[in-house]
Amino acid sequence: MNAPLKLLLQKSWKPLLWATNLLVIGGVLLILPAQSQTIVPQATAAARIKQREQQMHQTRPDRYDLSRYPITDANERYWRNLLWSTAVTEPQSASVDGAIAQILSLTSRRSLSPAQGRTLEMAMQVGTQLYLSNPAQYGGVKQQFLQTLERSADAEWVAMSVSALVQGGADAGQRSQWRTLIQQRFPSWQTHPALITTIQAIETLDRPRPTPPLKDLLTWTIAPGQLQMYVICRSDRGVLCQSILKDRQGQFVRQNGQLWSVPLLTRSLHSLSSVFTRGQTPQGIYRLEGSVPQPDTEFFRAYGTFSLVKLFTPFEPGVKAFLPNRPGQIVGLSAYQSLLPPAWRNDFSMQQSYWAGKAGRGLFRVHGSGEAPAFFTNNSRYPDSAGWNPTIGCLSALELYDQAGRLQKADMPKILTALTAVGGQNFSGYLIVVEIPDRVNTPISMQEIEAMLRE
Repeated sequence: MNAPLKLLLQKSWKPLLWATNLLVIGGVLLILPAQSQTIVPQATAAARIKQREQQMHQTRPDRYDLSRYPITDANERYWRNLLWSTAVTEPQSASVDGAIAQILSLTSRRSLSPAQGRTLEMAMQVGTQLYLSNPAQYGGVKQQFLQTLERSADAEWVAMSVSALVQGGADAGQRSQWRTLIQQRFPSWQTHPALITTIQAIETLDRPRPTPPLKDLLTWTIAPGQLQMYVICRSDRGVLCQSILKDRQGQFVRQNGQLWSVPLLTRSLHSLSSVFTRGQTPQGIYRLEGSVPQPDTEFFRAYGTFSLVKLFTPFEPGVKAFLPNRPGQIVGLSAYQSLLPPAWRNDFSMQQSYWAGKAGRGLFRVHGSGEAPAFFTNNSRYPDSAGWNPTIGCLSALELYDQAGRLQKADMPKILTALTAVGGQNFSGYLIVVEIPDRVNTPISMQEIEAMLRE
């Protein structure tokens, strides 16, 4: 708790001149950055307007003409740029539906070049987002999802299609039919992470099980001497999550008697299920290993100004030690389950980070965002998290700028300072994401968390 506050001297903080706030954690006085006086050119009102206009111009109907821009290796960059603009602006257009559906028809081909496969993957991601934004408008995309289920030999495309269809409001009879079809077409489905999790999602909808007690998870020690950061969410990822922190002695960090907490958003821009690349932040356990400086101004809009907290899934290359004193990745589901309290070991939702890692997902971070909240069209559908931006899998912290490009609010300094205070400059430990269901998906309150701890 008395670690030196070298964080304030880190290279990535030097470009900003700060007023200061004071914070006490565990009797230690911490100096927090408050409001920047430096202007960030990409955050000015003029830059924001120009950027948005460019995205809107990019999504003109003629840009989706596949006779002019076929899905070839030479056109990969063209389509990836256009699909990103489509995800940002969510155009409600028959021409967009037709073009995306035509790209999705490639899922039935047995031979695609790597570049074509990457374009198709992004079209599946953005197609899911568009379909879920307005199923009636994107009927062509829905039909291609159904045809993919029936015709594609690729388990990943089939799983993504069924996952989108299930989220789109399918009834129990349709879900049962699709589950049976998957199991018939892919007899070894239990060896494929995307199929396992998609079928499990259907079974959870059809036969929901009670969530184990949150108190068991919060009072559990994954490994002695390790900090633990919890991110407690609702099933609706458009609702803000709350993060709380335990120090290396297993004590919850408090300020003025109240639990330390920072709101975070774990919503994927594309609304994909957690096992898929660019999907929702998976529930479950991550290894937390220090921070990485924000690279440079080129990445400002994606990550904001501050350092990023590094997270690793169980199978991700680069992790120093998912299990303390055991270098490298984890081995097997039973080893992962042993990190959980007994009541949670068979809860499939808490295995999401395991299966996501098994499927190849990685590079999760906790970071801010230099984008204006108005940049993403679909933010308007989530008023409960106004001000926070979606990601493509990471955990998003608040970071807001005024029209002159000056920072007004930012939560990453609070997160970085608290982690350094409890874990030292090279902090490490665990981050646990968990959903606590609520019928009306109201934001989880600190009073609710405190009550669970007292039960």
